Amino acid sequence: RAGLGAGAAMESERECRVLSIQSHVVRGYVGNKAATFPLQVLGFEVDTVNSVQFSNHTGYAHWKGQVLNSDELHELYEGLKLNKVNRYDYVLTGYTRDTSFLAMVVDIVQELKQQNSNLVYVCDPVMGDKWNGEGSMYVPKDLLPVYRDKVVPVADIITPNQFEAELLTGRKIHTEEEALEVMDMLHAMGPETVVITSSDLQAPLGNDYLIALGSHRKTKADGTKMTQRIRMESPKVDAVFVGTGDLFAAMLLAWTHKHPNNLKVACEKTVSAMQHVLQRTIKSAKAQAGEGNKPNSAQLELRMVQSKKDIENPEIIVKATVL
Repeated sequence: RAGLGAGAAMESERECRVLSIQSHVVRGYVGNKAATFPLQVLGFEVDTVNSVQFSNHTGYAHWKGQVLNSDELHELYEGLKLNKVNRYDYVLTGYTRDTSFLAMVVDIVQELKQQNSNLVYVCDPVMGDKWNGEGSMYVPKDLLPVYRDKVVPVADIITPNQFEAELLTGRKIHTEEEALEVMDMLHAMGPETVVITSSDLQAPLGNDYLIALGSHRKTKADGTKMTQRIRMESPKVDAVFVGTGDLFAAMLLAWTHKHPNNLKVACEKTVSAMQHVLQRTIKSAKAQAGEGNKPNSAQLELRMVQSKKDIENPEIIVKATVL
């Protein structure tokens, strides 16, 4: 038995490698810049493909840069393949604007799953959001069918917001019960884990809180399905941050890896770490902007490096309720 323990310890020490296909910015934290540092801090090897290289995120007054096309993505992947280093434990993707690029990502994920049947694909299906109750897409409309018909079926973990969950299923969410039904529909499309990262549902704790919902469906050895569902309520932070979804998906990847059968703990650690980062960011941004001034995009960049300890070992400040 002692030998087993050592083997298990070595297995957990085994290098865990993530292929992250996301945007890159020179200045600030979105896409790969928001995902890589937390994953590395939490012990993962991260191989990044930068789907774009911009000077900064597009919320600034100006941005410049280059976009990677699907042929260029394929070429980079071919290089990995020729060197036989195209074995991954995880693939992580976020914001994409181009259908052919997204279709190429699906091809790569399918090939990587042939290499390693245990590969987990974590997909943030970034398509749009709600402002003042009205949803709108900020990617071309033709991405929706690609996400719905090609991407979600090969994904294992998805992190849509409420609007994106509604788009993917064609169902509107007005109540928590409807949200759970939508998550069931999403499970039926493929993913084992679904987290609706934000919603406009009424939080039991009141209007100053945002609700997130999670659902993990596992098929046991005897074929029966078990579903664990949770609700989280986090304090609203009064500012518009960029890169929070990318940070959330990366940390969820890490914590579900460390707590594979406990979505509650994985989400508590993810959401608590988010809170620590956002509180530190807003405090620092307000100090930089000065009394009575609204912080600008540069001042609101996530305080990622300063939050290293919180990312590594988050004090749980948001508890999840098991539904």
